Amino acid sequence: MAGVAFGSFDDSFSLASLRAYLAEFISTLLFVFAGVGSAIAYAKLTSDAALDTPGLVAIAVCHGFALFVAVAIGANISGGHVNPAVTFGLAVGGQITVITGVFYWIAQLLGSTAACFLLKYVTGGLVCSHHLYLLSRKIKRIIV
Repeated sequence: MAGVAFGSFDDSFSLASLRAYLAEFISTLLFVFAGVGSAIAYAKLTSDAALDTPGLVAIAVCHGFALFVAVAIGANISGGHVNPAVTFGLAVGGQITVITGVFYWIAQLLGSTAACFLLKYVTGGLVCSHHLYLLSRKIKRIIV
């Protein structure tokens, strides 16, 4: 098992590293845009009907295809982490340096934020009501 490597800023700002950060940004943007967009589209197409098994399967398949495309885009450039938890695991396991992991996190978080803003613009501010319903149930559990 490899130890945690902290790395240096010089290595983290090379041209290859900047390409890797951009690949993570684009990969995460596409994953979140397609995944959350599929949930919003399902809610719009069914007029916010109850979330049934076929709907869950359709949304899950869209997430699966989106993840496949996102990893395929970034696999040869950055490793195709897409998920900050995967990046954290690789940094703790010594596969990437901690500094590089932090920059991957920044790129991934910026990519997901950009995807949400893009979805808000493209859909005219639509929100997936199923997510709001689940969130309100969790908040009720905390309060009660």
